[in-house]
Amino acid sequence: MAVNNSLFDLTGRSAVVTGAAGGIGSAVAEALATAGAAVLVTDIDGDAAAAVAERISANGGKADSLALDVRDREAADAAMARAAGLTEGVLHILVNNAGVTDPAMFADTTVESFQRIHDIHVLGAFTCSQAALPFLSTDGRGRIINVTSSAGITGTLGQVNYSAAKAGIIGITKSLARELARKKILVNALAPLAATPMTETIRTDEKFAANVLNRIPLRRWASPEEVAGAFVFLATDAASFVTGQVLPVDGGMVM
Repeated sequence: MAVNNSLFDLTGRSAVVTGAAGGIGSAVAEALATAGAAVLVTDIDGDAAAAVAERISANGGKADSLALDVRDREAADAAMARAAGLTEGVLHILVNNAGVTDPAMFADTTVESFQRIHDIHVLGAFTCSQAALPFLSTDGRGRIINVTSSAGITGTLGQVNYSAAKAGIIGITKSLARELARKKILVNALAPLAATPMTETIRTDEKFAANVLNRIPLRRWASPEEVAGAFVFLATDAASFVTGQVLPVDGGMVM
């Protein structure tokens, strides 16, 4: 039986990716563009976001960029309108990827650190999703794809702030999936693990790196490009009956 390649075609659709200046975010933006989407690359570092958009355009894709602090509602409103403008006023895909870490043992975690991590991950996903809602397609092609982590599923030593935030993302995903199903908007989350600047501290520490690798059945780290395909899948018609799910893309660490 032949594979229907049109299931994975995003031609004519628009996407916005937050935190897309590097790491998983930039890989996802590039993968969506390769699949045919017009992509708005956003990041708090506007210059770095612009460089990613320029790279996509140089490779034959369609992309624009914008500086965006995901905690800023007015900025989020402007970003979603601009992304929708790439495809005649309709937005098809929002990827809530923006995030940071600030590891510390619980006794040393400050209120300021806990609040900042919560605001960027949880408030950021809330703000951008709510800003996107008036523009999101309601013909079955609308997608919100959130980024969580194994930390939000199983917890992580020395990352109570990050684990709590990523667990919050899972709650947002499941609640929104139920609510937005009536609008034919699908909401899912991915829990990826890849070699990025965010994981560099762990990967370069011999003890921490060995501990993580021992928990990964495939015994290696993925590249950002390697996990980006799962985002494309959830964005396409191939995932038209998938909503409210959390998909680990971590070499089998969470199963």
